[in-house]
Amino acid sequence: MGRIAGLFARVESRRRARQFVLGLMSDLPRKNCWTLAEHAGCASPDGLQHLLSRAKWDADAVRDDLRGFVVEHLRDDDAVLVVDETGDLKKGTHTVGVQRQYTGTAGRIENSQVAVYLAYSTPLGHAAIDRELYVPRSWTQDLARCQAAGIPGTVGFATKPQLAARMIGRALDAGVAASWVAGDEVYGGNPHLRTALERWQLGYVLAVACDHQITTHAGTFRADALVKKLPKRAWQKLSAGAGAKGHRFYDWALAGIADDRPGHHNLLVRRNRRNGELAFYRCYSANRVPLSTLVRVAGRRWTVEETFQSGKGLAGLDEHQVRRWTSWHRWVTLAMLAHAFLVAAAAAERAQDPAPDGLIPLTCNEIQHLFTTLIVRPVLDAAHRLHWSIWRRRHQARARASHYHRQVALHS
Repeated sequence: MGRIAGLFARVESRRRARQFVLGLMSDLPRKNCWTLAEHAGCASPDGLQHLLSRAKWDADAVRDDLRGFVVEHLRDDDAVLVVDETGDLKKGTHTVGVQRQYTGTAGRIENSQVAVYLAYSTPLGHAAIDRELYVPRSWTQDLARCQAAGIPGTVGFATKPQLAARMIGRALDAGVAASWVAGDEVYGGNPHLRTALERWQLGYVLAVACDHQITTHAGTFRADALVKKLPKRAWQKLSAGAGAKGHRFYDWALAGIADDRPGHHNLLVRRNRRNGELAFYRCYSANRVPLSTLVRVAGRRWTVEETFQSGKGLAGLDEHQVRRWTSWHRWVTLAMLAHAFLVAAAAAERAQDPAPDGLIPLTCNEIQHLFTTLIVRPVLDAAHRLHWSIWRRRHQARARASHYHRQVALHS
């Protein structure tokens, strides 16, 4: 918190930001301005709501310091930048960016809000370092709706790969040490993103669909058709990295791509050793690298999924109950900061004090539990708890009365 303290214009905002982050790292079963304010000992949520909406501070500047903090603690010259999107299910139509759209969170089309994140992944750990809210065309084509949600007039429609390129460009401009980019089919199938990465001479291993067209010296083929032409000796058994149940072994093969541009272009194929299921990756590197390197990068893509899981489960990344552009960016940035602290603390503990025999290394979950239990758990008296019970019930009574009056007006 000392690292970002100078970004807040007033001491009250600085203190509230600290209370907010500590609350996000707490073991509260539900995290919103009400529960965070009660946890912090505040009399009402007004101060924390002010922090998210009207207080003078720049969430993008905090993001920049967060990025520096993560890279400082997890730095690795062969770090992988992983891009992926995640969705938060929402009700109604007023929350910024919400519409019926596909989200992997639900695995189907739902009313949701989608954002693209950039994670910094190294053997020491992984954490999100940037975020971009996806604003659909249904929003950017409706100026009044954008103004109501506080979306700046400079924000236009951008695809998810364009948002990813924007974040990667910011990371490189900030001097982030990274050699590779990984992502799923949304990003691998976009030629503009691939061209931008090659221009930056940043290697990539990006998933593509089975019908992705691959040009070779023998002609152009679908990726799944090209696999059938590979000889048996092309396949090697390699680990994509350690998982919860041990190393994740697959069969891997590499096919060259005919491309006039500089660098080395390949199609990487992964085959499940049990059921034969195939996955395809389009790869680029400025210099020739062995198959094992491409496999390692492909295996690190899953770390963004773990980042989402722990960011949501431990730091309330998806629990924001805000509708406007500024409030969303502020909540998400502070949640990313809380999660980054847990990741950095776990990495430092594993490096400085390795676990003895019979114990696994400290995890983010255990760091959160110990930090909350031993350091920041507040001791609040019964009067404070009863005050909040009365406050909630009074607020809910006003809301109920308002709903009833609105119903009467609609049906009268």
